[in-house]
Amino acid sequence: MFQSIELLPADPILGLMATYRSDTNPKKIDLGIGVYKDETGATPVMTSVKKAEDLILQSQMTKSYIGPTGAAGYNKTVAELIFGTSLMENLGNRRVTVQSPGGCGGLRLAAEFIKKANPDATIWVSNPTWANHVPLLVSAGLKIESYPYYDYNCHSVCFDEMICCLKKVEKGDIVLLHGCCHNPCGADLNQEQWRQVRDVTLEQGFTVFIDLAYQGLGDGLEEDTFGTRLMAESLPELIVVSSCSKNFGLYRERTGAISVICDSDTTATIATTQIAAAARAMYSMPPDHGAAIVELILNDPDLRTEWDAELTQMRDRINGLRVQLVSKIQEIGINEDFSFIQRERGMFSFLGVNVEQVQRLVNDYSIYLVNSSRINVAGINNDNLEYLATSLAEVLAS
Repeated sequence: MFQSIELLPADPILGLMATYRSDTNPKKIDLGIGVYKDETGATPVMTSVKKAEDLILQSQMTKSYIGPTGAAGYNKTVAELIFGTSLMENLGNRRVTVQSPGGCGGLRLAAEFIKKANPDATIWVSNPTWANHVPLLVSAGLKIESYPYYDYNCHSVCFDEMICCLKKVEKGDIVLLHGCCHNPCGADLNQEQWRQVRDVTLEQGFTVFIDLAYQGLGDGLEEDTFGTRLMAESLPELIVVSSCSKNFGLYRERTGAISVICDSDTTATIATTQIAAAARAMYSMPPDHGAAIVELILNDPDLRTEWDAELTQMRDRINGLRVQLVSKIQEIGINEDFSFIQRERGMFSFLGVNVEQVQRLVNDYSIYLVNSSRINVAGINNDNLEYLATSLAEVLAS
């Protein structure tokens, strides 16, 4: 039976990782994989996380299951981080939050929930969007369409085209928005644009679905939730999937959540049963360790202060690297305008070079990035900045 299956191509980013690791060039730079890196190129465990783990190891008395919906304390705490205490109180029992195995698990739970609510729904995703959005959603049997989002020539959100498209989306369909730090382009909606999207949503009656994977890595923990909170306080329905991979550095612990806001307490209760049933059918119970860490940090004043300071340092470093890269490019004398990188937020931006130029950077200079030219800004440091800018200048000049 197994002889009938076909060999699939390697995932572009995972394949890039393997090639990078085998490269012996001492100047090699990894700008592909989407994890935060410090100045040394490492992805460290946050000090606040280490302290929380020590406390958990000393006090934890069981490894029993926590149930399909996850740890109640974690669910409440992570929802407060997203929505804020005041909005949480206003939403009351219309809001339900369920722990998931990472943001990917939350996205798949959301897809299963949408499929139950409306099997004929189409999910509209931004063009471009995170590469794994479509496989995660299509695998649940949902239809996918795209709306214009990023202007590759102007290196900015093509908002007029986006709004024009959203005005044609029908009731019963879903529009997937990036809450902040858009992956892959780094170009986010401003506050007025979020308000206009909110207004179109109310006019058209479609449902908004927000992927909030980078809260705290753009402009701040509160600032990065502007769009999410605006939608939550304005719309009768909302789906939000969140992740603790980036802002807590818990990549391998698979710590995420799905939050659903419904038009009534009764509908929210029903939604909880549907999400729990989907979780039970797919993986039964979520992992506990990462969620326990997040819950402890957010509820312990000292740990929370330390975590917030560490996250601020990460955010400031990324935003500072954007400024340094643009400055170095200008200093070297590249004629093209790369100032858009400085205006964008989060770990990612398009470098804005073509596929042939990307391949030259990879093959001739050991600078690893995917063909779309998306770069992980956090992969830049003081040791490789000059080499990156000089290599880019040589490629552009040839």
